[in-house]
Amino acid sequence: MSLLQVRDLNVWYSLGEGGENHAVRDLSFSLDPGQRLGLVGESGCGKTTALLALMALLPPTASVSGEVLFEGENLLNEDIARGHRWRDIALVFQGAMNAFNPVRRIEDQLVEPMLVHKSLAADAARGRARELLEMVGITASAGRRYPHELSGGMRQRAMLAMALACDPKILIADEPTTALDSMVQAQILQLLSKLSDELGLALLLVTHDLPVVSQVCSQAVVMYAGALAESGPVADLYHRPQHPYTRLLYAATPDLHDERSVVSIPGVPPRLDHPITGCAFAPRCDVALSKCTTSAPPTVQIEPGWTSACWRAGGAQ
Repeated sequence: MSLLQVRDLNVWYSLGEGGENHAVRDLSFSLDPGQRLGLVGESGCGKTTALLALMALLPPTASVSGEVLFEGENLLNEDIARGHRWRDIALVFQGAMNAFNPVRRIEDQLVEPMLVHKSLAADAARGRARELLEMVGITASAGRRYPHELSGGMRQRAMLAMALACDPKILIADEPTTALDSMVQAQILQLLSKLSDELGLALLLVTHDLPVVSQVCSQAVVMYAGALAESGPVADLYHRPQHPYTRLLYAATPDLHDERSVVSIPGVPPRLDHPITGCAFAPRCDVALSKCTTSAPPTVQIEPGWTSACWRAGGAQ
């Protein structure tokens, strides 16, 4: 049974001039215990909005419909979500420097969720905070420092330690390697994989970087314009993608092990504050059919666990 099920998730943001931005459109996927799943797509495709909806952390300007079920309970209910947030589902925010309180020491910020959600005594929480810092590869003494005194890689590790403070079942990492150099990125990704294996954590990795997903995850959900374009095993998405967007995303990604030229995707994503007719990717697609501009494609099952929202998926024309 899936640990987390997302069914027909929709998110709208109210705009000041009276319109709305349909940021996430009918998104569905599931996450099994211990599974590592990548949520992939260009900037602005709705990835961060979707994960904030999972945590019930969207701003008041957002409206949500659908279901986000954690062990059968709908997290779109704020009271239910509050009981699971941090305790069962934890989030590594994008940009640790902005996520930490700059005027509080790292250790104090690690202790807080344990005091609130696990009702630990202060001394026990501090001891656990030091253990967590060492678990993620930095010294316990770093907890006495302020966020600005740590390097970017150390801050990201400390943010990961804070996410693990209450022994969650699901860890959501939002672009965890942003603004880090390539060596530190590799270390953080290795650490995420190691912790997932050792602690039995289900990992939802949010990124625009397909090589990152290939290194860490077994399954991926590719999003475009707020909706699911393709979902399935990473190896299949890489070797025989069924959606043109998935194929072009890979073609636009540098690969040190391949001499192919990197080709950018032409055009720009559609505006989500305007209605979308037909396939959202059709204006940028190199194999679009005439009906792609007028009719939204159905989501087709290619194989069990592998779906694609394209008129050409599975060899159909």
